[in-house]
Amino acid sequence: MSCEVKAKERAGVINPIFTCQPCGAQYASIGIKDCIAIVHGGQGCVMFVRLLFSQHFKESFEIASSSVHEDGAVFGALKRVEQAVDVLLMRYPNVKVIPIISTCSTEIIGDDIDGVVSKLNRGILKEKYGDREVYLIPMHTPSFKGSMVSGYDLAVEEFVKAFAKKDKITEKLNLITGWVNPGDVTELKHLLSEMNVDATVLFEIESFDSPLMPDKSEVSHGNTTIADLQGTANAIGTIALNRYEGGKAAEYLENEFQVPAIIGPTPIGIRNTDTFLQNVKKFTGKPIPQSLVRERGIAIDALTDITHMFLAGKRVAIYGNPDLVIGLAEFCLDLEMKPVLLLLGDDNQGYNKDPRIKALKENVNYDMEVITNADLWELENRIKNEGLELDLILGHSKGRFIAIDNDIPMLRVGFPTYDRAGLYRYPVVGYAGAMWLGEQIANTLFTDMEHKKNKEWVLNVW
Repeated sequence: MSCEVKAKERAGVINPIFTCQPCGAQYASIGIKDCIAIVHGGQGCVMFVRLLFSQHFKESFEIASSSVHEDGAVFGALKRVEQAVDVLLMRYPNVKVIPIISTCSTEIIGDDIDGVVSKLNRGILKEKYGDREVYLIPMHTPSFKGSMVSGYDLAVEEFVKAFAKKDKITEKLNLITGWVNPGDVTELKHLLSEMNVDATVLFEIESFDSPLMPDKSEVSHGNTTIADLQGTANAIGTIALNRYEGGKAAEYLENEFQVPAIIGPTPIGIRNTDTFLQNVKKFTGKPIPQSLVRERGIAIDALTDITHMFLAGKRVAIYGNPDLVIGLAEFCLDLEMKPVLLLLGDDNQGYNKDPRIKALKENVNYDMEVITNADLWELENRIKNEGLELDLILGHSKGRFIAIDNDIPMLRVGFPTYDRAGLYRYPVVGYAGAMWLGEQIANTLFTDMEHKKNKEWVLNVW
């Protein structure tokens, strides 16, 4: 009985869990007010990423492309960046922040985006746009390494590096959320509000759930401002909820500006939410109010109603962003379930050193596999060819056909979820998230019991 951590043995990738680094940088960029990124690469490097965002949120997002073609791939395409910046500033008079996000093609040909940013700062920004506040931020996100997770992590760090400015210490707390949904940000801000804590949230994405107003259709954009980013250097502390999605920015603020940092745990489930609130209390000195104690009690009561009778012993496979996967695994263990397979889908070499995975290795008393650099074939092959028996799959929509083909119930969690309506509105973090997740897991299993006529009598009135 052991928890074994190992890398995928195959060199190729079949049905990837993640997309590439530029996607993560683009997701970070749409969380900032007055910001439109320019992705320096082929048109598809924007088109397909925007499609993912639009499918997930059912909204439209503004991201630009330098639209590199064959000639640029051969002779260099920095002129396309210069043209893109000029056109973007002409068409959008309110844009202030323009990340220049590289891709695999432009990194391979060696385009010097740092150099072109310096050239533009000395030239066109002074000569043509001297009356405007414009910031160009180069971001190197080659697609041939890492994933959208590392791209997001890098982008958050680059935004903080570009803007953080030491001034007077404030009473504000930095909260780096990681790759979350609008419902998660709403829940996190609710917890902070109940504790009367003022925080800079990276990033404010609640408005991604855009209303249709009588006068016009709102455009989805983030609300984290330049001033918010500048003020991160003056906070009383930083809490980065996800080690791999914002941890670097927290470490930078601590090393550069002596802003103390706590990284993790992802507040999924009762235990990790308790830890998050204790960390907030540690930085701010604010007590945890009775209102949150009551919310905690309601969530515990809801989970108690379903855990022992319906969830205990259920075997689960989980895939997706690493912090989400690990947080979900910890939550499942607290619900007496058995996460038997965790798939972490990129080439990060640090997973073995993650204290949460070390804790799993030390404490799990059944056979569990943690596969790094994984793809979804690792899940499908184990089910079809290696006899892996599962009661539930937790993950984003890309694994839906594995669940359908093998008649295994699946709850959509993570990014992207494009085959279910409105999931981005519901949190998976906090006490509300714990209650929603637990009850959705139970309801997914109940539906499967009825579908397969497997002890469905348990659901009857006794």
